[in-house]
Amino acid sequence: MPVSRRVGSATVVALEDGEGPFFQPRSEAFPTATAEHWSAADALDPRAATGGEWRLSFRAFAVRLDGGRVVVVDAGIGPADAPAASWAPVPGRLPDSLAEAGIDPGEVDTVVLTHLHTDHIGWAMRDGEPFFPHARYLIQRAEVEAIRAVGAPAGPYATEPLDAAGRLDQLDGDHRIAPGLTVRSAPGHTPGHQVVLLEAGDDAVLVTGDLLVHAVQLVAPALPYAHEMDAPLARTSREALLAELRRPSGDRVLASAHLGEPFTGLPA
Repeated sequence: MPVSRRVGSATVVALEDGEGPFFQPRSEAFPTATAEHWSAADALDPRAATGGEWRLSFRAFAVRLDGGRVVVVDAGIGPADAPAASWAPVPGRLPDSLAEAGIDPGEVDTVVLTHLHTDHIGWAMRDGEPFFPHARYLIQRAEVEAIRAVGAPAGPYATEPLDAAGRLDQLDGDHRIAPGLTVRSAPGHTPGHQVVLLEAGDDAVLVTGDLLVHAVQLVAPALPYAHEMDAPLARTSREALLAELRRPSGDRVLASAHLGEPFTGLPA
């Protein structure tokens, strides 16, 4: 059964889509990380540690709300013909993970795309149709505009057909999906990167997207990642949200797309 975390009356379910080596050594992806940083990161996330390589997990998350509403965050690497095929281990297994969680794509009413990198949009479409046929897809307007400006493959694959189907909602900043469930703008990794925060009392789960992509950015949030489009802004977003999540009481964890384990507590 999929791994999950309970927050109040809601449940966050990890939806595994794939796992494989990153396309470059981790020392190139995080060029300013020290041996001490790597040692601390490997202790926190041993599953990702494979010598100089980086074992990368790919996953989405589902949030089951009180009353049966289902929200999905991100859409993974996708089928064999998805844009991530050039570097990620497609086909992904998200449809199987949904079935294992007892979720039919047709019952999902909202899909939050944290950003438009190809490993986060793969199952947004399938065979030319929205994979979640009744869902509204939420994305930041700044993200759509940036993708259109550079002509990236994510546009023709996801945003353009979703827009043509009347399924794409472009946001301008933070957005409340339901009581306790909020989309939060977190730019830097990409111009319109966003995360999802589920809160109930002192408990919370932050679905991070690519706010951080490796445990080394959890032990040292200031570290830049080579593929952040605006590293200083990404650092600001990361440090602010991690600081907000830290409280002296409650169960407060990260739900990560790429760390070895789907749910990770904040290190001391």
